[in-house]
Amino acid sequence: MKKRIPAVKKPREKAKDARGTVKKLLERLKRFRLAAAASLLLALVSSGLTLLIPVLVGRGIDCIVEAGRVDLPALVPYLIGIGISAAAAALAGYLMGLINNRITYGTVRAIRSEAFSHIQRLPLSSLDPRPVGETVSRLIADADQLADGLLLGFSQLFTGLVTIVGTLAFMLSIHPLIALVVVLLSPLSLLVAGFIAKRAYSGFITQAKTRGEATALIDEFTGEQKLIRAFGYESAAKERFGEVNERLRRHSVRAVFISSLTNPSTRFVNSLIYAGVAVLGAFGVISGGLTVGGLSAFLSYANQYTKPFNEISGVIAELQGALACAERLFELIDASEQTPDPVPALSPAADDGSMEFKNVDFSYEPERELIKDFSLSVGSGKRIAIVGPTGCGKTTLINLIMRFYDVLGGSISLGGIDTRAMTRHELRSRFGMVLQDTWLGSGTVRGNIAMGRPDATEEEIVEAARAAHCDGFIRRLPKGYDTELGEAGGSLSAGQKQLLCIARVMLLRPPMLILDEATSSIDTRTELLVQDAFNKLMEGRTSFIVAHRLSTIRDADLILVMRDGHIVEQGSHLELLEKAGFYSELYETQFAK
Repeated sequence: MKKRIPAVKKPREKAKDARGTVKKLLERLKRFRLAAAASLLLALVSSGLTLLIPVLVGRGIDCIVEAGRVDLPALVPYLIGIGISAAAAALAGYLMGLINNRITYGTVRAIRSEAFSHIQRLPLSSLDPRPVGETVSRLIADADQLADGLLLGFSQLFTGLVTIVGTLAFMLSIHPLIALVVVLLSPLSLLVAGFIAKRAYSGFITQAKTRGEATALIDEFTGEQKLIRAFGYESAAKERFGEVNERLRRHSVRAVFISSLTNPSTRFVNSLIYAGVAVLGAFGVISGGLTVGGLSAFLSYANQYTKPFNEISGVIAELQGALACAERLFELIDASEQTPDPVPALSPAADDGSMEFKNVDFSYEPERELIKDFSLSVGSGKRIAIVGPTGCGKTTLINLIMRFYDVLGGSISLGGIDTRAMTRHELRSRFGMVLQDTWLGSGTVRGNIAMGRPDATEEEIVEAARAAHCDGFIRRLPKGYDTELGEAGGSLSAGQKQLLCIARVMLLRPPMLILDEATSSIDTRTELLVQDAFNKLMEGRTSFIVAHRLSTIRDADLILVMRDGHIVEQGSHLELLEKAGFYSELYETQFAK
């Protein structure tokens, strides 16, 4: 019997700071103050003309004295007034809709741009633990739901509030006593709506969070389809997604059900109010204090007065979901940025590639120590190879050199200057990197090679491709260097992607190099050719080479052998073999006869 993955019950997420979220949202709406004022003015015009129609209808009814007796000269102006008022109200509503669209989507565009821009300034320590799909869900799905909520709010909230005030004024002018009854009973709708809305908000927060989790899982599984099918993981993947999808369904149903109670509940209260108004108005007509036309107008106003409460309650329910999504977006925007660059910043000499590590301490998690009291001095123009078992800290050392992460203790200096005293751009512009994990963006082959040098000429790009031995396969592509690559390099093989990344560095010709398993996906023959090109490129440049294949680092000036975050051995290839230590064990493991 197949073992099923049990459903995980997670507690309902509570709203953290709805008031703070509203405040941040209002701050971003300030730039649309004039548009909002125009929208409010149009709402006044549209609602005012709409409210004028029942008065005209009531007076028109009073022109009909009895069967066969209609005062047409008096009735015609009212009919014309009704037509003009309806047309003008429709035009004002149309213009208000255009303005509201501009306010809503302009605000959401600004928030989405702010969030994306902020991501570029976040430290990797904030981005690495967060699934990519979850971040994408915040920028796309949450922003879209925020737009829907804002649009509904602007479209119905303004007109609703104006309608409430306008109908109240007209009702008071027709019959103050009945109007007073309506005013006293109407707040019951708001009390019911507010009671339900508070409980709906936390439900929408949980729904948004679970949706982000589902998006992350979809992104992961669709991106790794080859791996999933190769290991027969389809059934387990479906079960995992089914569990997340079921939780999303459960939370969505709960949130929508609670918010959906608002409208029928307020409609029930408003129907009772309408019935009471009809009974009181009938008695008013019988007693002679109210005409039939006046009662008709009053019932219309009573209906219009209670209707905005229904709409506003619906808007409130929709806004709960919108605010929940806004909270997730602002949580991303408010995440702590990386430490700012120093002002003024220092800059080492252009030809000085010396580096020094002094008592460096670092760990990704406080309870798991990785690098402790690490010290090293690297001369300018030297080739430094870093070897060791998986997880010993080789790639971490590269991350620290590039300041993708900052050291927790000690310091790293370039040309005698602490890298934290330099701008990140200055530091990183000195290095060219080729990593084991390749990255190619959507665009042409030419654009991907010239990423570091957009102003490079066609001849320079082709020369770099030839040096990386990828010019041949590029010319076999449908459009050569103009071939459009899809996401992450499209259908190119892992080796072809890596060769394009190598060509990118060959074009840049940086003062210093970092090669982290730079030829791991390339066939042996091509690797020998690329290594020869790298050897020419590394001449006179300080280079850090991370490698598992020890045959690629025999010519290094210094080999660092790392184990558990410490340098356990260092020296040249021959010196380390003569020591017969840990490096010798690694080498003999790879080349034992």
